[in-house]
Amino acid sequence: METKGKRVMIGVDEVGRGAFAGPVVVAGLTCRSPLNIKNSRLGPLCDSKKLTPKKRAEWYNYLTAHPGVSCAVARVTPRVIDRINISEAANRASARVVRRLVPSGKVFFAYLDGGLKLPESIPHLAIIKGDEKMKIIAAASIIAKVVRDRYMARLHKKDPRYRFDLHKGYGTELHRGRIRRFGYSDHHRKSFILRS
Repeated sequence: METKGKRVMIGVDEVGRGAFAGPVVVAGLTCRSPLNIKNSRLGPLCDSKKLTPKKRAEWYNYLTAHPGVSCAVARVTPRVIDRINISEAANRASARVVRRLVPSGKVFFAYLDGGLKLPESIPHLAIIKGDEKMKIIAAASIIAKVVRDRYMARLHKKDPRYRFDLHKGYGTELHRGRIRRFGYSDHHRKSFILRS
């Protein structure tokens, strides 16, 4: 989106920070009018955690097909997360997303959810519960959640032992039980499991 002064506004959010398995996924979104992203059939645009999987998928399809919206996604693998830690992984992915979205020569500002950070050279502001307070961050949260959930469903098809399709890699009792039974896979974050 271009706001007054021709500044491009970017919303950024991540999904998968606390999971035992799978990547952390960061999504970014720009839009001509983030406050006016509306769809009467889908209801209010809100944080992905407040939407059903079906409604998230519908919003994802709407947002990714919208001619006034641009999206970018970055993933960081469990191996890299184990090496550099989850916060650094999410921050690096956030920087990649923002750089992909910024049009050449445009002045921009990025709004991030929660504890995400960007290098000082990138103008930004992290907002606690930003996915509840800003629609452009809420939209990014939907993109990130759907991308990650679909990725975990594909992992389940490759290795159904862990039932990634059900818990999406988070530390549920089912998932813990499967880890005890089958051990760790290449999709698991060893640094997370050893602490848990």
